[in-house]
Parts: sequence; structure tokens; C-alpha cells
Amino acid sequence: MLNFEELTNLVETGDIDTVVVAFTDMQGRLMGKRMEAHFFVEEMAHKNPIEGCNYLLALEMEMDPVPGYEIASWERGYGDFTMVPDFETMRRIPWLEGTALVLCDVAWNDGTPVRPSPRQVLKAQVERAAALGYKPMFGSELEFFLIKETYAQAHAQHYRDLTPSVPYILDYHILATSYDEPFIRSVRNNMQAAGMRVETSKGEAWPGQQELNFRYDDAVTMADNHVIYKNGIKEMAQQRGCSVTFMAKPDHTWIGSSCHIHSSLWGDGGTALFSGESPLFKQYLAGLVANAGEFAVFLAPNINSYKRYAAGSWAPTTLAWGYDNRTCGFRVVGHGKSLRVECRIPGADANPYLAFAALLAAGLDGIEKQLEPPPVFTGNAYESDVKRFPHTLNEAIGTLERGTVARAAFGDDVIDHYLNYARTEQQLFDKAVTCYERERFFERG
Repeated sequence: MLNFEELTNLVETGDIDTVVVAFTDMQGRLMGKRMEAHFFVEEMAHKNPIEGCNYLLALEMEMDPVPGYEIASWERGYGDFTMVPDFETMRRIPWLEGTALVLCDVAWNDGTPVRPSPRQVLKAQVERAAALGYKPMFGSELEFFLIKETYAQAHAQHYRDLTPSVPYILDYHILATSYDEPFIRSVRNNMQAAGMRVETSKGEAWPGQQELNFRYDDAVTMADNHVIYKNGIKEMAQQRGCSVTFMAKPDHTWIGSSCHIHSSLWGDGGTALFSGESPLFKQYLAGLVANAGEFAVFLAPNINSYKRYAAGSWAPTTLAWGYDNRTCGFRVVGHGKSLRVECRIPGADANPYLAFAALLAAGLDGIEKQLEPPPVFTGNAYESDVKRFPHTLNEAIGTLERGTVARAAFGDDVIDHYLNYARTEQQLFDKAVTCYERERFFERG
């Protein structure tokens, strides 16, 4: 990590010539600018604003402006907002020559935060927890597929008939993962050099599927690391002549890629407040179970997210909780001070700021209402009558529209913003003609 003085010295010596200034959009992508390093230092020394078009929080994936957003529209002229660097996030990016990166919060020109921006949504829930005396600690485990084709080749093939890096399931295989180790090792080492605490990498449950894990941290820092890693590994894959995808379900014949999220609450001095299955732990867990369905749009934000939920697929379909039970939506793991809840619901396509915020808001609601969790589930939750997580984006939209917990936690402006996002995703898909339809009906329909 770099402070401003260290960055200034590196710029003066010529070691840093470029500063990436970025924030995370609704889809979880890094958006921003590359600034000439001397210019960045001068601008920051004079406290000059860094501006970007406010349409960046009112776009769908193809970068088309979308109507229905209060904060940005053609009628409002699509003006600017300010990207405010958080210098605690500043670091060198080892895989990009002469480059540093700093993440930003997004603010209006008068300095007030843009509340629907993902980092602000999470920070608001962290502040809510802090007011109750809690420090939320999170860890996210991202799975991805390593593909032999480059992104350009995959695009030319219309993302069909792609070649996984290893042609068989490599879950925990040392031999199979050795084939990919030159690339995965470079990812581990580069992420470590970029200020992240790398723990492990391993093969996952399908051909070419991988996982690389980082040390847990406070909620905002963990989300920051998550988006830097997700962007960075794609950059490194491009440099190596291959590609990675974090789609929740890249192919209907493949297993999905998860984003398992571990969470707990700490007190003053790093006290683990869940230790011994405390009443606080039970209330937090109860809030997760009771409210996760209402927050589905924030946990599973895309049409494709819901293709992952299938029986026997390692992706949960229910809101059951159990001890070390991977068929449940919520898996209680760890012992003593490390006791925590693993939410297995989100896929690798989740925006970490929004997913963390959703789980934190759900858990805090359980604490504030002193909820009791349902009985622990034992057995195969796939074959149970436990309440199901929404199985389509359309269902998730309806659940959020009818709910009250998410609106009370996030505010009307945030909920309305993301309902517009989700409705747009659903409407665009509803208009599309898919390969499935052509293959099924072109000749025989």
C-alpha cells in the first residue's frame, strides 16, 4: 500500500507514471480514468476535483444510458459527479508497468455522497453497525473458469465451444492445478504485491474451474480487494493469452461459479462477538435467514445468476441453515473466535459492495428485532420443504417490491435505483432471442 508522500516520491523518480482513479459501478466493474502521475499529484495537492459523467451509475452492461434513474437522465443533462480518492486504498499495480491505483467514493459537486453508488451503500450499513457497537468482518471466496481462448477469440466464437484449461474436474487436484500453476502463481504473487493477503488457491468442481482466496478483513476493505482482484485477474489473463469468466453459470452443462461470503461481527479490541454461539450470533443468523430472499436483487443481480441454483449443484436453493452443511444457503463454520456464517447464495457475478451490504442489513435487522433462527437443518436441504430463495430475477424483483426491510435499511432512493436496474435487466432479456430458441425452433418450430 502507498501513502500520498510515497506516491509522490515514486512519481518524482519515474517509478510511477500512471495513476488509475476508479470506482465500482452497479455491475461491479471498475470505472474511472488513467491520470498522468505528475498531474494527479498536482491536482491532489491543490485539492482539485476529479470528475466523471454521472451516467456511469445509470447504465446497463452494454453502456447504454437507461431511463428511470432519479440521479441521472437526459432530462438532467447527464452532468458530472466527483470521484473522491480514498487514499487508504492506494497501491501499486504490479502487473501494469509504472501504475498505481486508488479507489474512490462518488460524491455530488457539493460533497454529499451519491447514495446509490455501491461503495456508499455498503458504507452506510457499516456505519449503522458501528452505531450499535459492531465492526463487520467479511471474507469472499470467488470461483471462476480459466479458459484457453483469449477474450477476443471467445467473442469471435460468440462465447461458444470454449476450452476449459483442464478437461476434467480438478477439485483439490494438485496434478491438474499444476498445469495452470504458472498463471495462478503469477496471480497469487501479484495480488500479494498489490497489498492483499493471499491465503490459498485450489481447483474447483468442474473442468477449468479455479478458486483463489484472500484473508478476511473489515467489510469495505474486503469489498475493495474483491473488485481489484476481479479486475486484475482479467487483465493478467489477457496478458497471458487466455481468459477467465466470473459468470454465475457460463454454460447450462457446466456447474456454476460461487461467491461464498463469510461474515461476523466484532467489538472493541477485536473481540469476536459470535463466539460460543452468542445471542447476538443467533439474532444475526435469524436475520439472514428471514431477509435474504428480500435482498435477492443485491445477492443475485443478473438473469444468469439464477441459472446456477439447481439441486445437487453445490449452489443452494433454500434458505436453510446448518452446521458445516453445503446443501444449505447458510453454513455455520468455524469454532470459538472464528465462528461465522458462510452465505453460499451469491454467485461470482455479485457486486461485493451490494452483496455485503445486503447481508449486513439482513443480519442487523435480526439483531434489532431480536429474531430467533429456525431450527437447524440436517440432511439434504435440496430435498426439503424449507423456504426457497427466489429462482428467477423476475421473482426477486417482486420480492423486493413487496418487502419493507430492505427499503427501511437502504432508503427509498437506493431501492428505487436498483429496482430500475433489475427491471431493465429483465426487460432487455425478455426482448432477446436466444440460441436456445433458434436451436429448438428454427427447423422444427
